[in-house]
Amino acid sequence: MRIISGKYKGRRIMPPKNLPVRPTTDMSKEALFNVLNNHFNFSELKILELFAGTGSISYEFASRGCTPILCVDGDMGCVNFIKKTAKEFDFDITALKSDVFKFLEKHTGNYDIIFADPPYGMEQKEFEKIVELIFENELLDEEGMLVVEHSKYTKLDQMSNFSFQKSYGGSVFSFFEFEIEDENEDEDLEGEEE
Repeated sequence: MRIISGKYKGRRIMPPKNLPVRPTTDMSKEALFNVLNNHFNFSELKILELFAGTGSISYEFASRGCTPILCVDGDMGCVNFIKKTAKEFDFDITALKSDVFKFLEKHTGNYDIIFADPPYGMEQKEFEKIVELIFENELLDEEGMLVVEHSKYTKLDQMSNFSFQKSYGGSVFSFFEFEIEDENEDEDLEGEEE
């Protein structure tokens, strides 16, 4: 796998073969960051990556100047690989071994972008639970964005705060943002009260 953009563009990262992962393809990664590029200036954004696997998405964020970055994965091999790679590249990435659901229930923090790439075979209700926990526990900044990668068989567009989705091959990215209230509506109401 390689880093597709930023300071370390073109650098190859070789994860061990025995990690239990399904890395996001380069094509999907490129498409994802094209979307995010239209919404964010990456410099110093706080990032949370859930089900981080090899950490490939976090390296893209780090290469673009995001800092700090927190990676969470339940596999110790993945966590150790992320730590080793972060040290090698001098990335501001912290890797944490934890069950993602337990982490989301207890963690207090606030992030500009949260990226979650759960196993595609996970049940629909578990995908929904991830989204619910993130918004209930206020882990996302008001102007931030949650991105969930999933297969075309998982449907998340019916959920609160769903914004839009993009499909690439068999992968789908669902984007979630806080619903912004229309300021004009407030002004109309104030006018009526007078």
